[in-house]
Amino acid sequence: MKRLWAPWRLEYVQSADEQEGCVFCRAAAGDDEQELVVHRGERAFVLLNKFPYASGHLMVAPFRHGSAFDDLEEAEVLEVQRLAVEAIEALRAVFAPEGFNVGWNLGRVAGAGIVDHGHVHVVPRWNGDTNFMPVLADVKVIPEHLLETRRKLADAWPQR
Repeated sequence: MKRLWAPWRLEYVQSADEQEGCVFCRAAAGDDEQELVVHRGERAFVLLNKFPYASGHLMVAPFRHGSAFDDLEEAEVLEVQRLAVEAIEALRAVFAPEGFNVGWNLGRVAGAGIVDHGHVHVVPRWNGDTNFMPVLADVKVIPEHLLETRRKLADAWPQR
């Protein structure tokens, strides 16, 4: 039997129900490394997803809580979009993916795990990256520790 090692996940899963408040607001106010924040802009920021679909799965969120997709101010829209483009650039530099999924999950029925704070997902993809693990075992294999992924992406973030 082969074992999968994801030490970061157990700590998060054990404390997830105990944490109060918004995960994005907590990340925005916290330490970049601890909260997996990769980059901060003026109105929005980029962080790694703690339950990634693939290595490098990023989220871009406005700093403002309650910022639904259709409630964003024009300056927030522009910065979220610009940061998503920069996220793609950084992910290309670090992981050389063959494609990307970029999108919003609006509402719980559409897959939004956090509905009170708008955010866009940027997920790098590779040919054949969906294998038997998620299909048969309901397990996702992430081959790199999130702190290492965060460091690489923060170092590769485009300088404007």
